[in-house]
Amino acid sequence: MYGVFGAMMDWPMVSPPSNRYRPDIDGLRAIAVMLVVNFHAFPGAMPGGFIGVDIFFVISGFLITGIIVRELDQQRFSLLAFYNRRIRRIFPALITVLGATLVLGWLWMLPAAYAQLSADVFASAAFFANIALLLQSGYFDIESAKKPLLHLWSLGIEEQFYLFWPLLLMLLARMRLNILVAASVIGVASFVLNVALIGSDPVATFYLPFTRAWELLAGAVLACSWSKVSQTGAASNLRASAGLLLMATAAGVLSTNRAFPGWWAVLPVAGTALLLSAPAAWFCRALLASRPLVWIGLISYPLYLWHWPLLVFFGIIKFGPLTLPERELILLLSALLAWLTYWLVESPFRFSRPSPVKIAGLCAGMVLVAVAGGIVVQGRGFDSRLPPDIREMAEVRTDSSKWRFHECLLDLSHEMSFADSCVDRDRRPLILVWGDSTAGALLPGLRKAQQTRDFGIAQFTSSSCIPALNADIAGTPNCRAINDKVLALAREIQPDVVLLHGTWERYLDHVGETVIALKKQTNARIVVLGGVPAWRRGLPFEVLRYFMLHHSLIPLRSTNAASSEHYDAVMRTKLVPLGAEFISASDIFCNADGCLTRTGDKPSDIFVSDQVHLTEKGSVFLVQSIIDKVLRGQTARSSNDER
Repeated sequence: MYGVFGAMMDWPMVSPPSNRYRPDIDGLRAIAVMLVVNFHAFPGAMPGGFIGVDIFFVISGFLITGIIVRELDQQRFSLLAFYNRRIRRIFPALITVLGATLVLGWLWMLPAAYAQLSADVFASAAFFANIALLLQSGYFDIESAKKPLLHLWSLGIEEQFYLFWPLLLMLLARMRLNILVAASVIGVASFVLNVALIGSDPVATFYLPFTRAWELLAGAVLACSWSKVSQTGAASNLRASAGLLLMATAAGVLSTNRAFPGWWAVLPVAGTALLLSAPAAWFCRALLASRPLVWIGLISYPLYLWHWPLLVFFGIIKFGPLTLPERELILLLSALLAWLTYWLVESPFRFSRPSPVKIAGLCAGMVLVAVAGGIVVQGRGFDSRLPPDIREMAEVRTDSSKWRFHECLLDLSHEMSFADSCVDRDRRPLILVWGDSTAGALLPGLRKAQQTRDFGIAQFTSSSCIPALNADIAGTPNCRAINDKVLALAREIQPDVVLLHGTWERYLDHVGETVIALKKQTNARIVVLGGVPAWRRGLPFEVLRYFMLHHSLIPLRSTNAASSEHYDAVMRTKLVPLGAEFISASDIFCNADGCLTRTGDKPSDIFVSDQVHLTEKGSVFLVQSIIDKVLRGQTARSSNDER
């Protein structure tokens, strides 16, 4: 029965590392922040750079646990003093960046987006940004890339950890229990939970402190076992080399397509721990402790805070993708602001003599930021900043119930069966609509067309799943299965026309397989509808941008949409020889003067609600323009003629 519990009673205290300043740790911070910054700015060049956050976690666990254990050993640890240090370390730069973010959002964001940003400001000020983001979306999805405070999830995890870890260490010290064993047991439990949940709920595993605590505890275990680590030159060089190899492997091999953290996180966590354990290694002394890396390490916290909001806001201001030189200039600006923040904002609080007045001021500042965020949320993003017609048009929303969401437009992460009502079985000719959510957006227009033409609709659409047989669509694991199911349904109901539509910039060969299979297994005409023009930042943002620049309503046509004219030609060349008919949506919406934005001056007249999804007016306009081509040669038949 001795086991772990007996071990916890042995060696009640440990020998933590010295409190002597280690420049190599600042160098390691520099490596971590550069990985993250380059991942955000140049994701194609640094696909595994997000491991920089894991490096920060290990460093934090190592340093702070070492400080707490050392002070507990000397019987001078004060919980109040600990939190005072955390406030002086974290609050000054964070208040500055959150305040700047609120100002930039006021100037450049739509009311709904500004309200969401302000909710994120409130969550960040309260240090539960990770929980707020968990309830919204994943870290690597498209929508998250528009959130200026997305990166503050990691700060939430750290501060949640440090709400409980010092209390637990105090309890262990008072009970004379072995801190090293306790940290190891809790760390292993957290790691096992991380591995167990990564398959079933990767987003929660990414954001929850329970599944991330083991990374901080890896640093804590190293701090508690410091006296047992050999500091000879040979052993240190060996550990540093192994640590560097593990970190480089993680940065080079990992990408957003990997389930993370899971087992993969062992690479950067173990690599960081090995480097931290080897201050005598040549790599640590000569490179990590070099002046350039130490300087970057000193400003790493404000640099981490500034870089992502600047990348997001400059993208919003430009209303288009940032070029390589623009991203490089933004990173230079981030470094400049980080340096100014470090010297003018952070250092005066962090390194000066602590005082109750300063601590109270910082706490009051953080509360004010949180209150400001809450006020903006309550005020719906202060939509009074815009004229009513501009505001309504910029905030247009599509009623997805008219797309028959969760009925005939499936969310494949939760549902795999179409409702019986998805097929008008008593009406002919029958048009089978097969595609992703952009195909679902055609339904309002098709229903409107049914009022003047006699035809039926069979809708088999799925979010983010294009009609590409035998294709594994990234991010939509059940797409192949549902496409096989739709083909079987098409074989069963034998439609007269199959209308294929989606955002298919890839997988065109697989779309060709769909056309071939439909030609063989049905007698239907196959009509492929090309993609609608894509608005890079969304048409509502274009409405806002035009008003901010010109103080008037966006013209009927704009050149800021990406027409699919070139890709239409590729699709024609590929699919028409296989037996498909092709209709260009770009030809309907666009001409030499640009692409249509609206049908009139009313807010409901706008054509697109985001980048590519048609509003009801847009759907009606497109379908009215193509319905005769889709139904060409088809006439209504009596029920006796039905297959």
